[in-house]
Amino acid sequence: MNLSLTKPMAFFDLETTGVNVSKDRIVEISVLKVAPDGNKEVLTKRCNPEIPIPIEASEVHGIYDFDIMNEPTFKEIAQEIADFIGDADLAGYNSNRFDVPLLIEEFLRVGIDFDMKDRKMVDVQSIFYKQEQRTLEAALKFYCDKTLENAHSAEADIHATFDVLEAQIARYDDVEADVDFLAEYTEMRGELVDFAGRFVYNADKEPCFNFGKHKGRPVTEVLRREPSYYAWMMKGDFPAYTKKVLSQIKESM
Repeated sequence: MNLSLTKPMAFFDLETTGVNVSKDRIVEISVLKVAPDGNKEVLTKRCNPEIPIPIEASEVHGIYDFDIMNEPTFKEIAQEIADFIGDADLAGYNSNRFDVPLLIEEFLRVGIDFDMKDRKMVDVQSIFYKQEQRTLEAALKFYCDKTLENAHSAEADIHATFDVLEAQIARYDDVEADVDFLAEYTEMRGELVDFAGRFVYNADKEPCFNFGKHKGRPVTEVLRREPSYYAWMMKGDFPAYTKKVLSQIKESM
C-alpha cells in the first residue's frame, strides 16, 4: 500500500437529493475504511431522505423515490455510520467542499455531534486538479488505466477514489504518502473557519465575517457591538455547522 497511515482513513461518497448543503439530503452513503495495516472495510447504506428526489438528481445517480421508499431514514442509521467511521480521517473526491459539509449537516440534524477537531481531510480531487485538471472517470483512466463502471454509484466511486490516490502517490514525487501532507495539500483555500465559507481567518487568525455588511470584521467585535446579529444568524437559513461555529465563537468570548 502506497498510502502511509498512522490511523484509519475513511474514504466516503454520498448520493443526494441535490447539491444544496443546507437543504438537500443523503439517499446513499458508502464508506471504505482503510486501516494502517492495509485492511479494508466497506459500509454502504441507502436511506429515505423524507423529501422527494428531483428527477435531475435521480438521472445522475440512478436512485429514484421508489428505490428508497422502504429504506430507513438517516436518523435511523446515523449512529451506525458514525460508529463505523470512528476517529478515522476523512477522504473523498470533492469531499472538502461537498461530502464532508453535507454529512456533518445530516449528523447535526439528528443530534449527533460529529467531532472534526482532530480529523484530517484529504480531497483527492484537489490533487488531481492541481496535477492534471480532469474528472474522476478520467483520473481513473489516466492513473490506473481502468474504466469506471457504474459511475455515480457511491461504492464504485469510493473504490475509484482510493485507487486514484494510491496511483497519485506513486506517480508524483512531490505528493507524499503522509496524511498530514495530503490534508494540507488538498485543503480549501481562503482559511475557512466553517465549510460554507461564512467565516474566514484574518492575518491575526481571528474569525471574521466573509459576507454581508460586516464582511472583513472580526466576529467577536460584531457580536459585542451588535448582539442581535447572533440571533439573526441562528434563526436564519444558514448551515447547521455554520451556526455551531458561530455559537462556539460566542461562547469563547
